[in-house]
Amino acid sequence: MNYNWTTIGIWGGAIVVVFGYLWYKGHVRSMALYCQETWVELKKCAWPNWTELKGSTLLIAITILLLGIFISVLD
Repeated sequence: MNYNWTTIGIWGGAIVVVFGYLWYKGHVRSMALYCQETWVELKKCAWPNWTELKGSTLLIAITILLLGIFISVLD
């Protein structure tokens, strides 16, 4: 695409105006607070290690396979 500087300037100005409005209304601050609170909560989660993850993935794959076979037989 071949944009000219006028189009880029208009889009840049529109983005600045929208961001300024959101900043003025406090939406940017509330979004930042939400992200910070989410990060704190994610740190509290117990994440599986690599062995647990492989085992769970294998169990899900086997379950899906058995369910597919079961539905195929019934159908």
